[in-house]
Amino acid sequence: MALVQGGLRRLALVAGGVQSLAAGAGRAGGYALRTFGAPPGLRGLVLESAWLAAHIALYPIGLASEKIHQHDVYRTDDLPPAQRCLVVGDIEAAGTPVLLVHGIMDNRSVFTVFRRALRRRGFGVVHAINYSLLTGDLRSAAHELRSHVERLRAETGADKVHIVGHSLGGMIARYYVQRLGGSASVDTLVTMGSPHAGSNMAYLMPTPLARQLRPGSDVLAELDEPAPGCTTRFVVVWSRMDEMIVPQRNARLSHPDLRIDELELRDVGHLALPVDSRTVHWVATALARPVHDQHFRRRHRHITRVPDTLRAGASPAS
Repeated sequence: MALVQGGLRRLALVAGGVQSLAAGAGRAGGYALRTFGAPPGLRGLVLESAWLAAHIALYPIGLASEKIHQHDVYRTDDLPPAQRCLVVGDIEAAGTPVLLVHGIMDNRSVFTVFRRALRRRGFGVVHAINYSLLTGDLRSAAHELRSHVERLRAETGADKVHIVGHSLGGMIARYYVQRLGGSASVDTLVTMGSPHAGSNMAYLMPTPLARQLRPGSDVLAELDEPAPGCTTRFVVVWSRMDEMIVPQRNARLSHPDLRIDELELRDVGHLALPVDSRTVHWVATALARPVHDQHFRRRHRHITRVPDTLRAGASPAS
């Protein structure tokens, strides 16, 4: 009898998730129709499709592990004047290693454009890692990330690192920072399209990891717990056109103990977030701020919204 009741409860949970997914998909579909009817939305659709094709071609290359490359000198003389102004001016910020963490069923190739952009802006060490495609537990992946961070710090001599996580990578890094003491080693954590409040799309994947990414999961409940000692700055990028986070607003991060900067986009798909020019500019600018900048040492929530009329190459308002 107990077995039957347990099965019925699981069935009801799945049914409820599917119903929520259908409702969320309906709302997302209505928004998509309005979005794709406008020029910025069409641009976003083209960018997502183009980057998907390019990413498929680059995916095999990204399967190989990457060595840590250190650069003792950060030069700007080979940059054109328009780009030179974006280069890190603070040597401490330039020397802070940046660790890139990909999303589910992906690899480091998703950061091909993003990593090159950071290097061109003067960041000395930009290192992308791969974790197993068979990862079944977010907590275990966070422990593995801690090992990567410690190795990067040891090889570069840096006190702290920045982490940039796309999709699941942002959630793994957030768990490490909030629950495993990672804030002592991470100055800034950037998340792009990460399901901070879960995604109804996870109901379509019957795996232990997917269950942890559903709204209301035990892992997300842990992350909602108080984190008064967390000193890491959070930089959150999310898009109202994100097809993997349903509803899209669940990619926003809200926590009373965290210092959060937020970039809201309206015309970028999930996969294209790391290659969108506005995302790259905004994140690079945030990472380039000196680590001692008092403006970011205060607990606050600052939201940057990119207007629909913003051109692809323009910079977001501060």
